[in-house]
Order: sequence, then C-alpha cells, then structure tokens
Amino acid sequence: MWFSLTVLLLASCCLADVTGERMKQTASRFGSFRSRRMIGGSLAPHVPWQAMVYLSDSVLDGGYAGGALISDRWILTAGRNLFVRKTRREIQGKDPEIPKVYLGISGRVEAVESKQVAVQKIVLHPGFQNHTDWDNDLALIQLKEPVVMSDKVTPIPLPERNQDTLSGAGIITGWGWGIHLTPASSLKHLVLPLADQSACKREYDGDVLTPDVDDNMFCTGPAQFQHNVCFGDAGGALVFQDDDTGDIYAGGILSYDKPCSRNTNGVYMKISAYLPWIHSVIRGDTERSAALRSDVMSKLSSW
Repeated sequence: MWFSLTVLLLASCCLADVTGERMKQTASRFGSFRSRRMIGGSLAPHVPWQAMVYLSDSVLDGGYAGGALISDRWILTAGRNLFVRKTRREIQGKDPEIPKVYLGISGRVEAVESKQVAVQKIVLHPGFQNHTDWDNDLALIQLKEPVVMSDKVTPIPLPERNQDTLSGAGIITGWGWGIHLTPASSLKHLVLPLADQSACKREYDGDVLTPDVDDNMFCTGPAQFQHNVCFGDAGGALVFQDDDTGDIYAGGILSYDKPCSRNTNGVYMKISAYLPWIHSVIRGDTERSAALRSDVMSKLSSW
C-alpha cells in the first residue's frame, strides 16, 4: 500500500524538488541530537485537495495549518485551527476566526491573493471540545463561490460505507514544523502506519494535555527514521487507497499534531464516524429537517 499510494501522489503533478533527498539526509543527521521524532518527511508533489487554513504567520497569533477540499464549496479541517488560542478554557464561548484559505498551492510563498478563496461561513462540530481540548475536533469551511476544478484543485473523496475499517498505512501532507523548529516552506509528505488503538489509548490515558482517545478517533505511529507529524500539520487529511477498488479517499483529519515534541502517536478524527454530520451540514439541514423528512415519508407510505 505504501508503494502504490506514493506512486499516486508522485503522479498527481510535477516531480518533487530534487532537494527533497538532501532534506531527508539533513533530518537524519539532526535526529541524533534533536528530538528524534521531529517531522522530517519528503517534499510532496502538488496535492490538489490540500488547503492552507491561515490565521497568521506567527503561531502565537494562530498560525496556519492544513485542510482538505471535499467538494467544490466545502473544506474539512480541525476545529482548533480556527482559533488563536487553542485550549477549551480559552475557546469556550468564542466564535471561530474567519481564516484566509488558499487552494492550489505547494509552497508558502504561493499563498497570495490570486490563490485565496473567500469564506462564507464556519461550522464547528456541535460536540467540539465538549470535555477536552480534542473532542470532536472538526470544522467545515464553506466557500462563497464554488471552486473551478482542475489539475491544481480537486476534492478528495470521503470514505464509502465499506471503507470505515482502516488498515495498513496512509499518506499525509502539510507545512508543519521541521527539524529547524520552523514551518516547512514547501509542502511535505509522510507515509504513516496505523498504530494499535489500545496502545494509543494507553499512551494518552490520564494526560489532561492530550486527547482522550475514543472510538471516533484513530492513531498513526512514526514513519521511517522516526519522522512524524508536528505543529502546523493539523487539519491535513490522512489519505488511503482501497485495496479492492483502488479508490483514493480521506480516512481521517489530523487533530493532535504534537508527537514530535512529546509523544509517539498522532491522533485523527475518523471521518467515517462523522459522515452523518458532514452530510447534514453540506445539505444545509436545519433542526427540523430530519423530522420533516420522516413526516413526509410516513404520509407517502400510508397513502
């Protein structure tokens, strides 16, 4: 699976910058005396579903992170990406920030007005941060206008009914921090193996600063040479390829992007667990929509 997914990404557009190999070698050398779990990764080719969700250049003012284009008007990201301060204590009662959103870019220098798409509204998951900083860490960003599909901008499919059980490894892309403790200037990618769910739960059990891993979440372990996700990668989609059909789809959205500093496993919102909410938002359902549909169906069936 790792091989086929990597080939898919490499074929999506132009070849990665030749400096990618030099960056991996540099990461390996630094790994002996810096955090050995700091993200390394390789330069990614153009990834047409990748979005940049931008509040500020400075992490102290909200920073910027990833998102996944899932239709011509909707982007799925981590809810915490839309707040300057990220903790439940500081977020409760506050509305999310309206970010700048960029599509069709691979480098930070490409985040210019011509690549920006206007935001209509933000929809946080109704259970966002119910009990901890990481509960239901999802948000949908609606764009004001449908984007024009091209080789540069194309959505990533959501999982189908038979794709709720993940296995093997997935690929994630982002501009997260690297070995020099600064965000990557170009989009990078990692092939990450799925971690044992029980072991992941044990790793974070009882730690109030980390997720309380539940059935709506799943975890990945470090990649080769202990490279891992890091600050600024949150909101990126972990992408899988179906072994039977060859279909490509987003299995999860990265939430806990701190393994480079203190932990082994990254934690994701499992998209298949949130499909009813995602579809209801994209449809534009109101509080009465479900009851209305049920009432009409009852009447149709009785006539």
